[in-house]
Amino acid sequence: MPAYTITYKIMKNIRPYLMAVLVLLTFTMSSCEVVGDIFEAGMWTALIVIVLVILLIVWIFRKFTR
Repeated sequence: MPAYTITYKIMKNIRPYLMAVLVLLTFTMSSCEVVGDIFEAGMWTALIVIVLVILLIVWIFRKFTR
C-alpha cells in the first residue's frame, strides 16, 4: 500500500476532530488573546536569542584574549 494512501486515510479520520477543535478555539479565545500570546512568545524568543548571542560573543572574546 503506497504511503500517500495511508496518509490520506489518517487525515480523513482526523479532519472532523480538527474542525471541532478549531470551532472550540474560535468560541473560547478572543482574537486579542491570540495576538497577545503570539507577541509574548515572540518577545521571549527574541530575549533568549539576544542572551545567547551575548554569551557567544563573550565566549569568543575570552578565547582570543587568553
